[in-house]
Amino acid sequence: MKRVAVFALAGMGVLLMGVDRPSGLGDVVDVRYWSYPNYTRIVVELDRPVSTKVIRLGANSAADRPERLYLDLDGVWVGRDYAKGIQIRDGLLQSIRLGQNTLHKTRVVLDLERYDRHRLLELSHPHRIVIDVFGRRGVLTGRRTDWSAADVLVPELRAVRTVVVDAGHGGRDPGAIGVGGLREKDVTLRLAKALGQELEQQGFRVVYTRNDDRALSLEERTVLAESAGGDLFISLHANASKRRAVHGIETFYLDEHYERHSLNLAARENGIPRGEVNVLQKTLARLHMEEVSPHSRLLAQAVQKQVVKGLAVKNRPMDLGVKKGPFYVLFLSNMPAVLVEVGFITNRTEAKRLRDNGYLTAMAKQIAVGVVHYRGQHATRLARSGTPQ
Repeated sequence: MKRVAVFALAGMGVLLMGVDRPSGLGDVVDVRYWSYPNYTRIVVELDRPVSTKVIRLGANSAADRPERLYLDLDGVWVGRDYAKGIQIRDGLLQSIRLGQNTLHKTRVVLDLERYDRHRLLELSHPHRIVIDVFGRRGVLTGRRTDWSAADVLVPELRAVRTVVVDAGHGGRDPGAIGVGGLREKDVTLRLAKALGQELEQQGFRVVYTRNDDRALSLEERTVLAESAGGDLFISLHANASKRRAVHGIETFYLDEHYERHSLNLAARENGIPRGEVNVLQKTLARLHMEEVSPHSRLLAQAVQKQVVKGLAVKNRPMDLGVKKGPFYVLFLSNMPAVLVEVGFITNRTEAKRLRDNGYLTAMAKQIAVGVVHYRGQHATRLARSGTPQ
């Protein structure tokens, strides 16, 4: 049992002197944050799953306390690990404070400088709480009185200039292993580099989530995308099946009403057990993805159609269609995003193709053409809406 001395943080609660840490509690593993132009992302990593909600408190000038958001983590122990807090001062957040609110509950407090809205996500493998705080730094935004934990940033329609290319897996995560030991992470990296070159030739600015063999968490991939000011997010993967005869290409976009048959694939790409994918429906429902999903669907349709028809007849993949799926890497992004499964590395014919740099270059060219078609459609929609490009 761990003995603790008395300590107090303003607004965090009171600890009893000399009490023992109760048994059976979880721990705060790490606290991280990223600051970007219109939002700050805070990640609290835990060693167990926790459900929580965010509560907003107004400023208290008498007590010299700023406006705050706070959330309680039941069954979690933090002790004195973050007694000094974490200073941010990025124009949105002043600091993050963590303290033992009760013997069985940790409280996380976000001291605000500016605030418009926020988003709360509960993710697993590893277990973590993600809070995105949105606002315009240095400009006082109107205070909202109709906020809720479901509030999210409404994506702004804008011209498509920057494409984020995401090579799935990497580093210690090889992804699927196919015929002859072919690794998904190697296929996606080579294809990502080829796609980036094709997109640049079409006038796009390209940002890679990785351009070498490194491991990135799904949250890190989308943080990179958001920080780069991406307009589109394209995640590249290679498929796998126990049935070696299965082959073809399919493109996914995010939608809460996903197809049931996509659960196994989502579980593998999300890195979680299949049984835990169902809990994503609750999360997705809170994200109000109706603002992004239609654009992602159009992008998915443009890419899928072009790849299937654009490759040479002898290399033309089977069209497995455009589908909806609950992929972490898609719903953590605020921009139109698709996940392309470029073939089955467990199928002997497709594995041979996916080893061939010439084939990957040809596929990259067709994906890029699909993005160009989407850009044209999007420009037309912007012109009709009167949005400056």
